Amino acid sequence: MKVLVINGPNMNLLGKREKVYGSFTLEELVGKVRAYAEKLGIEVEFFQSNYEGAIVEKVQHAEGVFDGIIINPAAYTHTSVAIRDALSAVRVDAVEVHITNIFAREEFRRKTITGGAAKGVIAGLGAEGYLLALRYFKERGGE
Repeated sequence: MKVLVINGPNMNLLGKREKVYGSFTLEELVGKVRAYAEKLGIEVEFFQSNYEGAIVEKVQHAEGVFDGIIINPAAYTHTSVAIRDALSAVRVDAVEVHITNIFAREEFRRKTITGGAAKGVIAGLGAEGYLLALRYFKERGGE
């Protein structure tokens, strides 16, 4: 099983960002997810971009290569019809993950445009959300 993990804009600044995002860096997050994936026997590939088009293209090229997508679209969660359309267009299940509870934050952050194209949304559990998404894919198997 192979899972693509996509992180959107400003995720490269984890560890430097507002405290609400925690103190871990993107590199630490990747290490934690990679270690857990290895325990589960899942191969993972990581991708981070601050550019919407790059994320769209990565999603579009996932079909036939990956068994699942874990995506944290970050700020694009609330604005990107393009990423939502890409997730809907490919035949690869996605789980949307957010480090913070977007539903308890500012009004503009409470709406997820991209989440409607995902199998589920995990929000507010920090880095643990990524691990739960991996477990979902592992337990679901090759469905």
